[in-house]
Amino acid sequence: MVHPNLVIDALTKGIDGVIMCGCHIGDCHYIDGNKSAEKRANAITLMLEDFGIESERFRLEWISASEAPKFAQVMKDVVDTIKKLGPSPYSQ
Repeated sequence: MVHPNLVIDALTKGIDGVIMCGCHIGDCHYIDGNKSAEKRANAITLMLEDFGIESERFRLEWISASEAPKFAQVMKDVVDTIKKLGPSPYSQ
């Protein structure tokens, strides 16, 4: 599980972006782990607004271990998005 504080701490200490990946809904070894992650991701997105951080700096993706091409594409997309946004407003 990824606690929202871990994401918020990273982004408020100058990290430019965070991606959280999990199993597809209905396909989680931890039964409801991905549903919990989705709820936490929604909470994180709301918290980002309070900190003045663009929501695009955080992303949740469902990717299985057998989806290497999808994983690579998602990582490329995340990097492209972060580059367009520029450095974190919290970077020093």
